[in-house]
Amino acid sequence: MLGASWKTTVAGIVAIVIALGNAIVQFTQGGFAAVAWEVLIAGITAGIGLIVAKDAGVSNSPTPVAARALPVKLPSP
Repeated sequence: MLGASWKTTVAGIVAIVIALGNAIVQFTQGGFAAVAWEVLIAGITAGIGLIVAKDAGVSNSPTPVAARALPVKLPSP
């Protein structure tokens, strides 16, 4: 169900649950007028984006290269 990028999917689910929980708390304290709809929409949108992300097996470098030693000049005595 979660796929190869399960950590990203879990983060998306958590984002949606937190956004919904926040909206429920605001609703119980003040009705529809108290709900921050922009926060709810942003949280759900971010969660959906994280759930559908295809980031499994992706690196930040197109071709990983081994680090090379840089020459160091030592001060002369």
